[in-house]
Order: sequence, then C-alpha cells, then structure tokens
Amino acid sequence: MKKRKNQSISQRVFNVFNYTFFILMGITTIFPFLNLIAKSFSSEKALISGKVTIFPVEFQTGTYKFVLGNPQFLNAFKISILVTLIGTVLGVLMTITIAYPLSKPHLKGRRWILLYYVFAMIFNGGLIPTYLVMQKLNLVNNFWVLILPVLVNVYNMLIMKNYFESLPDSLEESARIDGASTFEILFKIILPLSKPVLATIGLFFAVAHWNSYYNAMIYITKVDLKPLQLYLKELVSSTKDVLDQAGYEPDINGMFNSSPEAVQAASIVAATVPIIVVYPFLQKYFVKGVLIGSVKG
Repeated sequence: MKKRKNQSISQRVFNVFNYTFFILMGITTIFPFLNLIAKSFSSEKALISGKVTIFPVEFQTGTYKFVLGNPQFLNAFKISILVTLIGTVLGVLMTITIAYPLSKPHLKGRRWILLYYVFAMIFNGGLIPTYLVMQKLNLVNNFWVLILPVLVNVYNMLIMKNYFESLPDSLEESARIDGASTFEILFKIILPLSKPVLATIGLFFAVAHWNSYYNAMIYITKVDLKPLQLYLKELVSSTKDVLDQAGYEPDINGMFNSSPEAVQAASIVAATVPIIVVYPFLQKYFVKGVLIGSVKG
C-alpha cells in the first residue's frame, strides 16, 4: 500500500514537472509572435521608447493600411499563393505517381529505384551546377523555377509509399477480379482511403512552398516575380530600400505615427495568417497520416 502511495506521489510530481515545462515552452514559443503583433499595432513613440511587450501601446492601425496598400506586398502575396497552390497540387500528384508503383513488391528494379531516390535525397549537385542547369533550361527569372526544382520530395514520397504498403492487398485483388484497371484502382479505391496521408503530404508541400525564399533569392531578380518570403527577408534587411525599389509612394496619413519596425512586424504577421488559418483544418489528418505512414519501411 505504501509502495502504491509512493508511486502515486512520484507520478504527481512528474506530471507537475511536465505541465510546468510545457507551459513555459509554450510561453517561450508564442511570446515572439505576440510581440510582433503588439509592435504592428503600436505607435512609433512607444516602439522607440521600448514600452511594447505583448500588448499594443498607443493602439493604431495605420501600419496595416500602409502594408496592405503596398503594391509590392500584394504582388508578392499573389506570387506566394500561386506557387503554394500550384506547387502543392503538382507535388502531391507527382508523389502519388512515384509512391504507388514503388509500394508494389513485384515491381522489377524496385530496390534500385528506391536506392536512386534515397541517394538523390542525401546528395545533390551543388549550387553552381544547379544554377547552370536552371539557366540552360531558361528557368532563371521564370515563375516555374519556384516549383519545378522542388516538385519531388523523397521524404514525402517515402511516407506515402509506406502508407500505400499498409493498405490490404485484398482490396486491389477484389477490384481486379471485378475488371478494374490500375488507374481505376488507384483513383477510386486507394486514394479515397488515403485522405490522411494526402492531407499530410499536401500540408508538407504547402508549408514548404509558403515559407521558401532560398530558390527565389538565387534564381529571381525581377521584382514582380519575388514571392512573399523573399520580400519579407529584404524588408527586414532594409524597409526603405524595398519600398523605393517598388516605386511605392506611401500614404502619409496612413504612415503617420508608425515606424519601419512596425511595418516589418505587420508584414510578417500578414504573411503568417494564411498558414495559421489552414493548419487547424488539416491537423487531425496530419497526425494520423504521419503515424500510419511510418509503420512499415
């Protein structure tokens, strides 16, 4: 009885420690974002004096009017939306067409094909050779350079392959007896049963495309092709230079009582909102898809 009591006390102490640790971690994680939101709504005087923490000081909305009225921000936002939507759809389709055949043990050369993909995941040709390839393909300063080089993600493909392998073979065997073709089996049986992993892979692609700036930084110099994350990177580096490059004449009334730091904060918050809005709807599929897709390897 005493042993059980001691175990109960130790378990309670452990639970208190866990709750305290995760609460502190949560506060540490969310504090910078709350600070950004507060800065975006605070006045220039409050920001300069360092009074802003997680609550706005001398509340104002002029910064958001300025940011959302900036043509370069709106154009970069549009480019990121297009890249995310097109890149996610094409990426998921490409992942399906690669993962489904590789999930079949009877596929000839399956082991060597998988080895090839894993090798490509670990090693790459390097920046300069890759740039020369993009240049030869006329993809430099081209919208498609933001999508095509990352169209296939081996990690995502392996997750989907493992998920397909976890589905019962009897489903396909029954469909083939009924005269269904391979494409009918894939699109009418396999994919409807694969919503969790499809949502997971779609979320992976969407977040990667939305947050990506490296390829744009390397291959894009035209202002009207720069995605939102590259715009934000340049904005954080120098707010004035970015706005001058865009040829944007700000609304003096809208910018009154605002500051470059507030503009940076408001731009970052506005760029974060779309992915925050989408994620809760896919979270249940995200967790389930990763767990099921990792059972077999």
